[in-house]
Amino acid sequence: MARILIVEDEHPIRNLIQRNLELVGHTCVGIGDGNEALSVIENEKFDLMIFDVMLPHASGFELITHASGTPVIFVTAKEGINDRLKGLSLGADDYIVKPFEIQELLLRMRAVLRRTKKDDSELTFDGVTVDFSAKKVFRGGEEVYLTPKEYSLLETLVLNRNIALSRDKLITLVWGYDYDGDSRTVDVHIRQLRAKLGITHRLKTLYKTGYRFEL
Repeated sequence: MARILIVEDEHPIRNLIQRNLELVGHTCVGIGDGNEALSVIENEKFDLMIFDVMLPHASGFELITHASGTPVIFVTAKEGINDRLKGLSLGADDYIVKPFEIQELLLRMRAVLRRTKKDDSELTFDGVTVDFSAKKVFRGGEEVYLTPKEYSLLETLVLNRNIALSRDKLITLVWGYDYDGDSRTVDVHIRQLRAKLGITHRLKTLYKTGYRFEL
């Protein structure tokens, strides 16, 4: 997984980002001051940096000029088109406007890390290997056939491991915003994954909520 610098002066938001990124396996350093961030950037190496724009003493726009090629994602309340254009023109890999959902940040981070070859190409647990590049799953060295939706659901749960996901959120992430079927289709696909992969103990049912993949 990746080593990530989070520079955000709002303590609750910084903690929210750091806690969720660490839950899925990343190593994080959290900072709330622009000057302190400059010192850390100059002396430590990271795979990805997440900057707010409005920071004490040095803005995110100033910090990115010291990033030395490290990928940067802005997460900020500055939603104007001029701010977006400035952030991207300075070399940011993405620009996310607050408020945001943590799953959106995780997906965009994965896209950036995949481009820079800093993301894991596979994950193995309990004799099961998920190959994200090939979109294949193996159990005991043998490929297990999963339907496209079964694989997409498994990948979504694995990439958001240790994070609770409601049925509605899973429907949106896997089936799309325009899906008009019953949310119980999630339960059916979960049962199929448990049966095919033998991971009942990993796929936890959250009462009246949804599911969580625990690792």
